[in-house]
Amino acid sequence: MHSYETLTEALEGLRQQGFTQDYNLKSDHLHCQPDDIQLRPADFDVVDVYRFEGMTDPGDESVLYAIEAKNGNKGVLVDAYGAYSESISPEMAKKLQYTAEN
Repeated sequence: MHSYETLTEALEGLRQQGFTQDYNLKSDHLHCQPDDIQLRPADFDVVDVYRFEGMTDPGDESVLYAIEAKNGNKGVLVDAYGAYSESISPEMAKKLQYTAEN
């Protein structure tokens, strides 16, 4: 896993590695517009996880997930650290939580 100083730097580095889709976290899947792609937890793997703290407030933490779908598509998911724990399905929480801890 490569080390990045900022979220912007990590996003650019991952884009250069082919992680070009931008995923949004929904309750039970990841969603990518404009192609209307939906990935359930069984449809993808998290390749890498990067954590970042805000410049002025350490409480402003974000997590960047490098996602690879089973069909080979690659993309990223940016989320506030820990924010997903109550707003998503248990399967999605397990998929993201397990990966973030390993």
